[in-house]
Amino acid sequence: MTKLRRSPRLIPRISGQTYLWLAILIFGASSAVTRKLTEIGAQHFMDGRNPISLCNVLFVGNLCALIVLILIYGRQWNKATLKQLSRKDWIALTAVAILSGALAPGLIFQALGLTAVNNVILVGRLEPPLTLALSVWLLKERVNFWEFIGAIAAFVGVTLTIVLQPPGEAMMKMGALQVGVGELLVAAGSVAVAASTIIGKKYLSQVPLGIYNIFRTALGTVIFFFFAIWLYGHNHFTDVLSPFLWKWMFLYGALIVVVGQSFWLKGLRSSTVSMASLVGSFTPIAGILAAYLILGEAPTLAQYIGGSIILIGIFLSQVGTRHQASRKGMFSKVDSTQAEQKVESGVGFKGI
Repeated sequence: MTKLRRSPRLIPRISGQTYLWLAILIFGASSAVTRKLTEIGAQHFMDGRNPISLCNVLFVGNLCALIVLILIYGRQWNKATLKQLSRKDWIALTAVAILSGALAPGLIFQALGLTAVNNVILVGRLEPPLTLALSVWLLKERVNFWEFIGAIAAFVGVTLTIVLQPPGEAMMKMGALQVGVGELLVAAGSVAVAASTIIGKKYLSQVPLGIYNIFRTALGTVIFFFFAIWLYGHNHFTDVLSPFLWKWMFLYGALIVVVGQSFWLKGLRSSTVSMASLVGSFTPIAGILAAYLILGEAPTLAQYIGGSIILIGIFLSQVGTRHQASRKGMFSKVDSTQAEQKVESGVGFKGI
């Protein structure tokens, strides 16, 4: 009888974890799938253009994500809720949209065209230690010993991944070192996301999740669209309505955006911050496996060395997170913008 009474309580918790794991597998595959789509597009040029360009994938993918978010959070966009937002809130939301909704994904997608997918995944792990350092410096947050050591290990691993890269075409000289342009773009994108997270922590902790996510995605998509036109010319999105593009974008949009984002949000709603953070930390492993299975991209020596140290850093950070959870209530549900930001800062790029 006791087991029968407890079983209904276990179902939501287990279901939430399952949704998170499925979402992480999908998000981990996002970079490899994006690269594969551009390779398919390169085999079917239209008037000398790749119809499945990285910009087209990002733009259409963001539109798909926006639709999903509106369906899930649309009710929060009501007159009463919007009136509660101050001018400072809207300024902070705009800054976040520019940094994490337009600049960061644009840089990361550009990097996918210049360097290996594994490099994008590993160098992207620069974001969590940067966010932690900025939180301590600007927000005066305290971190425990394990989080500190984990952040240092992750930073060292990212640095080794960058500097140990073999010479290639897209390289630039920085003093005595030659550094890949793609790796630098990912690092710049990580800085943008970290800055966005700090702004969100400081100014947007009371803004409803739905308003935060929809505004960031919508404005970020618009800004990216006009920035790409200004940078590459008014014909840059000529093929955005191409049937060939949309045929493949239905796969990307349905799998990476709709299913992945829906699973992620569903899992967050019924999981604790600690559990979501733990599951999210496996994103780089899922990404490296996906790069091998989808693209046949085996890790290089630099990626093995840097990636191993990054994984050690992730493990140590999770030890610190679990320790902190028992003291600061991180076993509570992910039901606020601040809680979601804490989880997503450890997940990294999710394909949109």
